[in-house]
Parts: sequence; C-alpha cells; structure tokens
Amino acid sequence: MRIGVLTGGGDCPGLNAVIRAVVRKGIGVYGHEFVGFRDGWRGPLEGDTMPLEIQSVRGILPRGGTILGSSRTNPIKIEGGVDRIKANLAEGGIDALIAIGGEDTLGVAKQLYDRGVNVIGVPKTIDNDLNATDYTFGFDTAVNIATEAIDRLHTTAESHHRALICEVMGRHAGWIALHAGMAAGANVILIPEKPFDIDKVCAYVESRFKIRYSPIIVVAEGAHPIEGQMTLQDGELDSFGHVRLGGIGEMLAREIEKRTGKEARTTVLGHVQRGGTPSAYDRVLATRFGLQAIDAAHEGDFGKMVALRGTDIVRVGLDAATSELKTVPVSRYEEAEVFFG
Repeated sequence: MRIGVLTGGGDCPGLNAVIRAVVRKGIGVYGHEFVGFRDGWRGPLEGDTMPLEIQSVRGILPRGGTILGSSRTNPIKIEGGVDRIKANLAEGGIDALIAIGGEDTLGVAKQLYDRGVNVIGVPKTIDNDLNATDYTFGFDTAVNIATEAIDRLHTTAESHHRALICEVMGRHAGWIALHAGMAAGANVILIPEKPFDIDKVCAYVESRFKIRYSPIIVVAEGAHPIEGQMTLQDGELDSFGHVRLGGIGEMLAREIEKRTGKEARTTVLGHVQRGGTPSAYDRVLATRFGLQAIDAAHEGDFGKMVALRGTDIVRVGLDAATSELKTVPVSRYEEAEVFFG
C-alpha cells in the first residue's frame, strides 16, 4: 500500500513519535510506502508532499512539533475542497490516509471517510478533550510544563506578597488547568465547564492573604464568569469557527486588584505548553498509537481512531471520537475545590 500521513491543527509534543512508529512498522514489518502531506489538510488539498522513509524518521522521537508541519486549514469550508483532496490522493496513488490531530482534524477525517476516503485517525491534543479515549498524547507534557511554571510562581508570589494568576490553554475543556492546578497546589482553579463567581474568587484571595500566604490562581483560557459580572471581548474566528481566546488572566488581575486592593500579576503560558521535548509518557503513548494505526490501515479497518482504554490501545469509530468533546466532570472539579482558598 501507499499511505499518506498528515498532522493537523496545533502542534503537540509526541507528533513525531507517531510518525516514526507508523513509518518504522509500516515499512519494516508490512513493506508499505509512505508519503507525508505538509501542513495539515493543506497538503492533500494542494498536493504538497514529502517522502517518508525510515531515514526520514531517525532521531525525531524526542523532538517536539512535527516534521510534516501543521495548519488549521479546513477543506470542508473551501469550495470543492473534498473533491480536490480525493483527486490529489488518486493522482498520487494514495491507498489510505493516517490523520493525526484533534477534534477539528478528525472531524474532517470523518467527513472524508463518509465520502469514500480510506482514513485512520490518531488522537492528538494537549487539551485532552477528544472523546472515546482516556488520554491524548501531548496532554501529559503540557501539564508537566504548566506544573513547573506554577511551582516557580509560588516562590515569587510569596516574596512579593502578590496574587499571581497563571493562564493555561483550554478553550472548552479545563483538563490542563485542573491537573496542573492540583499538582502544583493552586489556591483557585477556574475552568470553562463551570462559570466562576468573581466575588468568591476574591474571597479566596483574601482568605489566603489573611494567613500570610500569597494565592496562586490557575485559569483556563476559556474560563468565563457568571453572566453579567464581567465583560469579555470577542475575538476573530479561525477557519473552524473558533474564537481566538486569551486575556482572561489579565481581566482577573484587574478585578482582583480593584476589589481586594491586593497587587495581582498574570503569567500567560501560551504556546510554551505545547512546545519542546515530549515527556516519556507521551513518547510511549504516541508510539503505541502509531503502531496500532498502521495495523488498522494494513488490515483495511478504516473509519476508525486508535484510542487508549485503561492500558490498552483499541479502535473506535471516528464518529464516537468527534461527536462531542470530553469535558471535566463536576465530580473531578469538586475534588479540586477541597483545596481552594
């Protein structure tokens, strides 16, 4: 078989580990041929490819990012986009496509499969919000980076007697904020799933100062207040219809200073969370996903996504993976609330 590989959406630690596993097993065990499509769905849309051979994937296991490049190109929104992809795949002799990405990338993969393209999905996102899998690779690395940053903020907060806010990624799901906040002993964690009461946040801040400790607040970029308490600005939309988020940390800092009289500062981790070397856990998980993805392609089991269930890698339908986001349950947030204030 001649198999295409692409990585779409935001970059993520572990992408190269998947590519390496797919190519190493696909060539070494099955004798397949591989083509890499550059920059996510733009690659098959424009026929932009690069060869993927065993030599191409040597030394990439510990590297962050993706050797194939990525983009947020949405071929579904482009007139004739699906037909162009199908024509380019046919012209290139591509028998199957392995798409590595999050909800948007795999949502396109599902629609292409429904229109006759042989697709296998691999779940990637630091946000850990893809349904039908316990964890996505990239999440562990992002949490470790955020945890280390919050650990460092504790010491400077105590030195200056300030409230420090750490804004982490998480558009619709607060998994990074929840895990990093719990791991680093944050005093307040704010997530998109539960609108926050700014008065209650300020009460937590003041109670912390009363015992001569400085509060640390971890907030996901998509967190928002109870309607009517604060006004958040709308941003531009990307090609998948998502608002470009950011700024909730600064708005919190201003409100805390105004309401409590205490100095507050914000650190926005931004893209630092998904850059650099993947953790050992993410390298292993990404590698296992890659091995199972090429098995599925070899067996012709298309329209599936490889997923982690417990300690096993299984296959689930792309529809199950993309039908809804996996958000933080109330019970998990209640566990963290025990430590607030």
